[in-house]
Amino acid sequence: MISTIAIILCLIAYLLGSISGAILSCRLWHLPDPRTHGSKNPGATNIYRLGGVQPALFTLLCDALKGVIPVWLAALLSAPPLEQGMVGMFAILGHMLPIFHGFRGGKGVATTLGVGLVIAPATSLILIIVWGSILKMSHTSSIASLTSAFIAPVLALVFNPDFTLVFLILSALIGVRHRDNLIRIVRRQEAKTRKQN
Repeated sequence: MISTIAIILCLIAYLLGSISGAILSCRLWHLPDPRTHGSKNPGATNIYRLGGVQPALFTLLCDALKGVIPVWLAALLSAPPLEQGMVGMFAILGHMLPIFHGFRGGKGVATTLGVGLVIAPATSLILIIVWGSILKMSHTSSIASLTSAFIAPVLALVFNPDFTLVFLILSALIGVRHRDNLIRIVRRQEAKTRKQN
């Protein structure tokens, strides 16, 4: 049975997840709305294309913290692994389907990273290395994100087995959110990661 505290934390996580780091960045740096410009995805990669390194890093930090804070609170309150994972998933769902922005959210990679760094640091640190290496080779953020998502459950099974199911679900969510990117990758039409001139 799920505890009352976990239910409250899931609600907090969803609401926190619904705050868009990308939209905050665009308002601070006076950039166009990421939902209607560039790739039309409110995430750090699109913000990098629209405005460069600083707003992209700000977006990445905000979106990651949305995963870190509620899961850290769950761990602080001694919630069991299943409940910590649930809280993390609600933060990611908030990012993907934000109530404050018409349920038009991002792909969930940065928020998933934030969740993972709390519940499964070993798995997450390896995934960061994998993501960075693939991005450097392919210059395509979606390829790096999808590859990392696909291998995440395997790494979790080895390094953080209590959270294998959580990573399996999160990987499926990220895969679904990247379905259009996957089609473009297969067709060799996916855009490279670079700032617009």
